[in-house]
Amino acid sequence: MTYDLAFRFQQVLDPSALVTIAATLHAIDAAISDGRNAGVAVENDPAVILLCRHLSSVCASRGEDVALRQACLERIGDLRAKPALRTLAVRGVAYDEAAKRLFHAEGRIALRRLADALALAPDQFEVRSNKGGPAVSGEITLHADTFWIQLSLGPFGPGREICFRRVHGRDDHVGERNYWGSVSELLAPDRLAERIYRDLRLDPATPSAPRLVA
Repeated sequence: MTYDLAFRFQQVLDPSALVTIAATLHAIDAAISDGRNAGVAVENDPAVILLCRHLSSVCASRGEDVALRQACLERIGDLRAKPALRTLAVRGVAYDEAAKRLFHAEGRIALRRLADALALAPDQFEVRSNKGGPAVSGEITLHADTFWIQLSLGPFGPGREICFRRVHGRDDHVGERNYWGSVSELLAPDRLAERIYRDLRLDPATPSAPRLVA
C-alpha cells in the first residue's frame, strides 16, 4: 500500500473545495490517518490544525450559537416526548449495543404497561428478555397463564413487531395460532389489550387493584 503523505499539506493550502461539513470532516480524518502513517503527532500536525480551523469557517455561516442551542433544546424535548420504541423499530438495533440495551429496557416497560392494561396482577405474568446475538434485536416476552406476547424487531417486517397467541399455562411455549401487531399498537396499551382479549376470545380480567397510570 502506498501513501501520499504530502497530500494533506497540499489540500490545506487550497481548501476551496471543502465547502461542506461532511467533506471537511472527511479531509480532517484523512489528514489524521496520513499523519499517523508519517509518525507525526496529531496535535502538532499543521495540516490537521489548519483543516480544523477551516471547519470552523465552514460552520460559521450556519447559524448563531444562541439559535443553534435553542434548536438543540427543542430537539431534546421533541425526542423525549416521543417513545423510543417507535424510533428503534424504524432504524433497527442490529450491531448497535447501546440501541439494543435501550430497546430491551423500553420494551420491558411497555410490556409491563400492557400487563397493567390487561388487568393482570403481578403474580399472574412474567416478563423476560433474550438479547440474542449482535445481528438481531432479541425479544422481550410477556407470558401469562392464558396468553403469550412477544416484542421483537426485524424478522417479520414493519408493522409485525408484536406477536401474541393463546397458551395453556406458563409452561406452554407453543400455544395456538399467531396474531400480529405493531409497535404503535403497543404504545396504546388499552386498545391493544382490548384487541388481545377479543382476538384470542378470552374474557377480560377484572383488576384486583386500582391501575397505575404511567
